[in-house]
Amino acid sequence: MNNINPLISSLEDLIWAEDLAAMPWWKSIPLKGIRILYVIVRDLVQGQLTLRAMSLVFTTLLSLVPVIAVSFSVLKAFGVHNQVEPLLFGFLEPLGDKGVEVTNQIIGFVDNIKVGVLGAVGIAMLIYTAVSLIQKVEDTFNYTWHVQRSRSFATRFSSYLSVIIIGPVLVFSSLGVTATLMNTTFVQAVVAIEPFGSLYRAISLMIPYLLIIVAFTFTYVFIPNTSVKMSAALPAGVVAGVSWNIIGKFFAAFMVASTQYTAIYSGFAIVLLFMIWVYISWLVMLIGAGIAFYLQHPEYLLRDGRNFLLSNRMKERLSLWLFMLIGQRYYHDLPAWTVESLSKRLGAPSSTVADLLEIYVQNRLLSRTDAEPPGYLPARPLDKTTIKQVLDAVRCADEDAAFRGRMRSLPTEIDNVISGLEEATAVALEGRTVRDLVEVEAESFAEQPGSDSVVNSGSGARR
Repeated sequence: MNNINPLISSLEDLIWAEDLAAMPWWKSIPLKGIRILYVIVRDLVQGQLTLRAMSLVFTTLLSLVPVIAVSFSVLKAFGVHNQVEPLLFGFLEPLGDKGVEVTNQIIGFVDNIKVGVLGAVGIAMLIYTAVSLIQKVEDTFNYTWHVQRSRSFATRFSSYLSVIIIGPVLVFSSLGVTATLMNTTFVQAVVAIEPFGSLYRAISLMIPYLLIIVAFTFTYVFIPNTSVKMSAALPAGVVAGVSWNIIGKFFAAFMVASTQYTAIYSGFAIVLLFMIWVYISWLVMLIGAGIAFYLQHPEYLLRDGRNFLLSNRMKERLSLWLFMLIGQRYYHDLPAWTVESLSKRLGAPSSTVADLLEIYVQNRLLSRTDAEPPGYLPARPLDKTTIKQVLDAVRCADEDAAFRGRMRSLPTEIDNVISGLEEATAVALEGRTVRDLVEVEAESFAEQPGSDSVVNSGSGARR
């Protein structure tokens, strides 16, 4: 073991020593991939990914039948409900013969759901259970993306229900249209000509991979309550989709060689193997979500993996800079900053910026726009927001009320020191407002109006 530790340390030095920005692209891209692999493995070892994947397995067991039932009822109206069973079997195909059995059981449960027997309350609970699965997935993705704020209940319900209802219809409709086009006389005549025939057969073999890649990519873009770039979601979807298909083949081979499980667990073996496969599927999806996050936020690619910790002094400086930028945009009638654009401008992690913004929203010094993602604007006139209020808000954030009460009995000497500091600060900042920062600082803006990373504030010039 003593000989291995220096080897691991040397390998880590090799991975993390050089600056990616100073390297040519043909060297920086592979090294960045190795660093992402490093932090993903570290996240797995720390246990949060596996813990959340296990939680999603339990939620899936509760919600799978309601989700399929809701989608099934809509698909039935379009006459394509018979495609649900083959799609479900495709997901459970690595289970082999057991997959057919599980598919038949689930479809049997769905067929036994009688709307007339359930009643209004039962139908409402059915829909809620179906929506709760995606809600649980969003919470997990928000954790991966360091997003503190979830969507509102109304937004969640409408968005998730539209995915459950409209999503399957679009998927099966597109598959049906594609199948119809491929069976036309013209397409068949083209396929008979080489090399189009070989190309068609190659594409047919790739379709299962392409479908799952599209599904993973869509999930990474839609589910997190933040703006996910396609340049991050698509590579993650490719890695997750290909990995899921490859792992499925290994799992199918494992199923063939695992007849002893049936002998040991008897009828319970099918449930156990089904849960293992669902767990693996969720774990692959969460790993892909982590890849997308690190691709979009390379500032989190750290060797030691620690969270970004700021001293009180750094928080104060960052807060004033943040207010100055927001005030400039507002004062000059420019689009409002978002968390993402502020993070890039300040060179700070998005989670740190989001935490500071949340402090000032709660203290009613800033307000959010209704756009998605939201922009941030001053909640009061710039000349009415004092610099001391900005500093006091971040200094007093996260104070425990009960513990603060105990601090009232400080020794007189300590109380005098603290009171003196506060009085000196009040005198030094007397009369100074955020507008002073905005007007004095003649900084050129890093982003121009109309950029994709900002949101229009829709307001006139301020004075």
